[in-house]
Amino acid sequence: MDKEIKYLNKIHSPADLKKLDSSEYPELAQEIRNVLIDTVSKNGGHLASNLGAVELTIAIHLTFDSPKDKIVWDVGHQAYTHKLLTGRYDVFDTIRQKDGISGFCHPNESEHDTFYSGHSGTSVSSAFGIAEANKIKKNNNYTVAVIGDGSFTGGLVYEALNNAGRSKTNLIVILNDNEMSISKNVGSVAKYLTKIRSKKRYVRMKAKLERFLDRIPLIGHSMASGLFNFKTAVKNLIYESTIFEKMGFRYMGPIDGHDIGMMCEALETAKSLGAPVLLHVNTVKGKGYNYAEKDPSHFHGVSDFDIDTGEPHSSGDTFCNEFGKLMCKMAEKDKRITLITAAMSLGTGLTEFSDKYSERFFDVGIAEEHAVTFASGLAKGGMLPVFAVYSTFLQRCYDEIIHDGALQDQKLVLAIDRAGFVGDDGETHNGLYDVAFLQSIPKVTVYSPATYDEMKVDFGNAFYRDKDVVAVRYPRGGEPEIPEDYEPSFGTYDIYGDVSADTVIVTYGRLFFEAAKAAKELQKHNINVKILKLNRIKPIDIEAFKEIMNAKHIFFYEEGVRSGGVGEKFAAELLQHGYKGSYDITAVEDCFVKQAKVPELIKQYKFDSESMVNKIVEKTTEV
Repeated sequence: MDKEIKYLNKIHSPADLKKLDSSEYPELAQEIRNVLIDTVSKNGGHLASNLGAVELTIAIHLTFDSPKDKIVWDVGHQAYTHKLLTGRYDVFDTIRQKDGISGFCHPNESEHDTFYSGHSGTSVSSAFGIAEANKIKKNNNYTVAVIGDGSFTGGLVYEALNNAGRSKTNLIVILNDNEMSISKNVGSVAKYLTKIRSKKRYVRMKAKLERFLDRIPLIGHSMASGLFNFKTAVKNLIYESTIFEKMGFRYMGPIDGHDIGMMCEALETAKSLGAPVLLHVNTVKGKGYNYAEKDPSHFHGVSDFDIDTGEPHSSGDTFCNEFGKLMCKMAEKDKRITLITAAMSLGTGLTEFSDKYSERFFDVGIAEEHAVTFASGLAKGGMLPVFAVYSTFLQRCYDEIIHDGALQDQKLVLAIDRAGFVGDDGETHNGLYDVAFLQSIPKVTVYSPATYDEMKVDFGNAFYRDKDVVAVRYPRGGEPEIPEDYEPSFGTYDIYGDVSADTVIVTYGRLFFEAAKAAKELQKHNINVKILKLNRIKPIDIEAFKEIMNAKHIFFYEEGVRSGGVGEKFAAELLQHGYKGSYDITAVEDCFVKQAKVPELIKQYKFDSESMVNKIVEKTTEV
């Protein structure tokens, strides 16, 4: 999409934005949308949410003084326009690429990015913390939290609102509502009151009147209270008073989030109140790109695609899709199987299941903790619940897995998608921690299949053989090319290669395929290798240790964090069984993994076959 750039290459900070005439705002908004569509079509990313937040973001930067005023974006996947207006247009084409800018807000990237967050529901809590810090320091700057309506399905938001509503801080929460209506407004009177309540003149007049009445001796305070109660009663009759006001916030809206002038006026009003404000804004998700407007869920997070057709450049079978088909097939035979997702039915491959078995499908919203405990209730009621969740979001459920699942001997199945490296979304989304924290929980069984067929067997075991909490973890993307001579046993482990070799590679999941390639390459160096492929990684079959106790060299490869991972557990077990040879672990050390394509990360962290060969040759030939 070759469009002339008229504004963005001249906007290096919000100060440059404020130099524009208001008549130029619509053209700027269109230019931003062109850049968003063009860039995401090449790099992938979050499109629909960003297209819907263009005018809203312009209004925020026109009204506030960033970075003195702090803007906290919930998740950050709606902050692409924010990046463009804060001096990152010249590097925007690197978004989500290796060594490029992040797909989320990142403080290391810009002083205008307050927090790095890839998980939802955190903005109000962190923004309130900043606002309280400002109050303590007698700093009158504003703190703005921009949060989508989807995040309001998570409990953390309400904990924060309940806490913040009692404060006297310059906190403004902007609810970017692109799907559901929170307050029911009736008729033209309600619309008129919404408009007039957003005017500074009205707010100031109201405040002056209340102060005047309060000064009248004896009766003034009661008159002011009576006036407030009368106003509230009338407003409640028309508006059905919002939950936000019950929590102590001044509620404004809903207003048109695509009307920059109205937005700026409402934000100026919010600034004048001197109390926590919730500004309810209506926007259209995917606005300006027909395919995204028609199917905003599909264009929420996308891979590269054809702008003219909206179709992805690459498609095919994936673990995610195979999981969805498997659940449909198994649910047809077993009426107890129920599926739970946390606002990720498309992302976890459950669209077909949700259509076919709607009475057994539950989208709980962005409420992962609730999902696990809800699953526990389903299990207690005689169902076979499966919670389909990305590895990175399962992190929120640690307490519930322990307390409501394993401790209570509940049969819960965790379908852990995006296990291991995820790639473009960076530090917040890589699924590198689930193995380590699940290792620490008693009565939890964990499978890590390398192929679609193995995944099917593992879910069968999870439903009908294993007890308590069972996790089946699988990576983003599809099944790698399987070696022709690999014959899976579908047991707890497999042996591949030279069974008599005294050099052993131990691994699990998709790294098995890199190990298989390394084993063939090592033959050219006159090094024969046996591969111990773990299928069930918790608990590890005692027979697996016996298979390699006489090995001279053992090399463990793990696509996850080393600390608390299977590699360390495996080493401890070997030592307890009296192993005398050398042992080497390659895993993700004490760091957060930055964004890059998955193959790039595999190579960077020495999990590729070439790196395996180099290390094994070096270590086995040392004198």
